[in-house]
Amino acid sequence: MFARSVAFHIKPGRSAEFTQLFDKEIVPMLRKQKGFQDEIALVAPGGADAVAISLWDLKENAEIYARSAYPGVLKALTTVVEGTPRVQTYDVSNSTFHKIVGPVTA
Repeated sequence: MFARSVAFHIKPGRSAEFTQLFDKEIVPMLRKQKGFQDEIALVAPGGADAVAISLWDLKENAEIYARSAYPGVLKALTTVVEGTPRVQTYDVSNSTFHKIVGPVTA
């Protein structure tokens, strides 16, 4: 499993709108993407910052999403997000929800 983490800075007073956009526009679009598994969106107390973590079956499918659909996500969020979101990618080593245990290393 593979993960993409995107850190956003939310415009002042727009955290509720961010959450609503995420629920009504972003998540339905993600569900249409090949290999998409799950989405977790976190908004910091006070609503100034948010992190969205998407989980994918394969790195390749996450990369296809990043090239094809992610620009549309950024466009949809322009009214509630300021600055350039920071994207990081990870191999998922553990998940209790998805019952994943990473390989044992020496």
